[in-house]
Order: sequence, then C-alpha cells, then structure tokens
Amino acid sequence: MDLKSGYPFWAVKNGLMCKFPRLKADISCDVAVVGGGITGALIADELGKNGFDVVVIEQRDIGWGSSAASTALLQYEIDTHMADLARMYGEFQAVLAYNACADAITDLRDLANDLGDVDFDMQESLYYASTRSDSEPLREEYELRIKHGFEAEWLDSRSLKERFGIKAPCAILTALAARVDPYRMASKLLIRLAEHGGRVFDRTEIHTIVPDKESVTLGTPGGLRIDAGHVVMAAGYASQKWLNQSVSKNRSSYAFITDPVETAELGPLASTMVWESARPYLYMRTTGDGRLLVGGDDDDIDIPERRHRRVEGKSRGLYRKVGKLFPELPMTLAFSWGGTFAETEDGLPFFGAHTQYGPRVLFAMAYGGNGISYSMIGAGLLRAIIEDRPHPLAELFSFSRIS
Repeated sequence: MDLKSGYPFWAVKNGLMCKFPRLKADISCDVAVVGGGITGALIADELGKNGFDVVVIEQRDIGWGSSAASTALLQYEIDTHMADLARMYGEFQAVLAYNACADAITDLRDLANDLGDVDFDMQESLYYASTRSDSEPLREEYELRIKHGFEAEWLDSRSLKERFGIKAPCAILTALAARVDPYRMASKLLIRLAEHGGRVFDRTEIHTIVPDKESVTLGTPGGLRIDAGHVVMAAGYASQKWLNQSVSKNRSSYAFITDPVETAELGPLASTMVWESARPYLYMRTTGDGRLLVGGDDDDIDIPERRHRRVEGKSRGLYRKVGKLFPELPMTLAFSWGGTFAETEDGLPFFGAHTQYGPRVLFAMAYGGNGISYSMIGAGLLRAIIEDRPHPLAELFSFSRIS
C-alpha cells in the first residue's frame, strides 16, 4: 500500500534512523510480529521484555509506513464520545475503554522517559464545540466524565475566548494528553529490542499465513518460512487485506507543519492540543521545537494518485482555518502531507483472534485518532491472550462485537 503523500515531517526531521537485515533463511520464534510501525514496536517491546523470543517483520524500512505520517496526538478521549459508547455497549464498558486510554497516556510517558529523546511531553487537551448545536452533546459528555472521576473543566464561550482566544460556544478542557514523535519512538523501541536479543527484519514481505493447532507458518514470496507459536498482525491499514470480513474503512487525512513559532506567540497552544466536535475535525498541537502541527480535512478517497494531487490544496485549506481561528498567530507553512488512515464504525480498535485463522493468529488493528494509545493498551491485551490470561477489554476490543 502507498500510505503517504507529500513530505511527512517525521521522515524529514529524522531521516532513516535504522536499517535492519532482510530475512535470508528460515527461522522460528515464540511470536512473530508482522509490522514494524509504532503499533508493532509497542507490542514487540512488551513481549520481548517479558521473556518471549520475538521476531518483527516489516515490508518497508522500519517505521516508514503510516507511522511516519502520523500526527501522534495522544489522548484518552476517543473519537466516539463516552456517552455514545455507553449507548452502544453500556456505561460500564464505555468507562472501561476511556479509563484504559487514560492509563495508556501515563504508560506511554513512562516508556518514553525510559527510551529518552522521542519528543514526548504532557499536554492539555481542549475540545471545543464547532457549532451551537454541538453544545448539548458536549455538556452531556462532560457530565458523564465528571460522574466517573475524570478530571475536566467546562469552559463557556466567554472563558474560552479569554483563555484561548477561540470564538466558539463552549469547550471541555482536560489535563491528560501528550505528544510524541511516533517514527522516532518506533525506531528506538526496535533498536532496543534487537540489542536485547530480539530479531528485526525489514524489506521482507509476508505472502502466506498458514496456522495449525500448535503453531503458525508465515511464508515469503521467495519461499522462506517463519515458524511461530503465535503471530501478531500489526501491519497497520494493510491488515484488512488479510481478512475476508470488512471491519474498517480506509480514508485519507491531511496535515501541515509550520516553521518554529516563538513560545510567546503560541501562548496556550504551546502546551495545549486543540480539536473540535465537527467530523471530520480540525486539530492542532505543537512539537518540542515550537512548530505547530495541524491536521484534518479528511475525505473518503483512498486512491494514492488522487491523494497526492490534493495535498497542496488541502494544506492551504487547513492553513486558512487555523488563521480564522487564531488571526494573530504568525505561521509559515514548512511541510505538508497526506496519508491513509482507517476508522472503525464505533471508534474502537480490534485486538485478538479472528475466526478466519483461529487462536494463534492475533490482529492488532489500532485505528482512528487514538491509534498509539490503543496500541499501548493492545500490547498488554495481546500478551495476556498469548499467556492465556483474562483481560478486562478482551471482549469489547474483539471481533465478536461485530459478528
């Protein structure tokens, strides 16, 4: 899959951080992770440091797929409101999912501190109503979060304007959010895995998956074999091609990043990510060197050639939207890009086995705006499945909820 267009900032900033060998011989392992982006890296890290012999297989260079194009907003807030999830699956399950995402933020913080130098920083999150008709759903959402112990602050239009300079009906301000460089984090996780005995192969394509009762055999187009006790399919948006059931919809999203802006000019944006209630939503956050990263204007087109042609126009449109929201903010557009992303109907991920393959082939489909947070949750969830232990989210995040 051609997953990105234009000039994704992380690829420009970091260059190619690491290079691993191609697979050149048959091998065996406890767990084979197919996919070397941020999702595969987090899962491989969790398994590797808990005693599993892990092999990671990536068809590109490590982290060079959708992770290089991710805008990496880390939030506990799911694209689907807690109130809406409660109507779908019950209040207990909705709160469980939100709490897990909140825990994932602090888990990612601890992991980033351990790795070092991945542009991680804690942020606030400002979620504002795009229109007056969105005020009531936002208020319902705020009250449900407060009911279940989430820290949040309600801002009316006056306080929102005074504190953030945004003209909108209302907003929810929360303190638990973060930012990260996803390509750098994935690369450093897999470098560390290899240093501690794990095996990582890039530029190696998987062509076949053959499960049996005791193991799974992966095959390459050249006839090489990987025999594994379990396989985790963490191939990002390409994972859907391995399923005969459609569980997500691929779309295209767009982003741009500015030259560095002085902290005084950024004001509260220096430490606050901003997003809106409209769907698709405009969102923005800063980087460690003071650049403003802006994304949104998603569309239903997942044809690379058409996405390539739209990047410039989409970035100009996003630039105008930010200029309207913050007319005094000085911005010089530096790089713009587009990329494939996927959404599930309810905004939740899929982690676990699918009936098509049986219990030894596990999928990690961490889609939507919470992809990295979901991947952190999924690392522990999949480890629990492999170790035959229960996990509180195993059922909610399984394929059974749509079967």
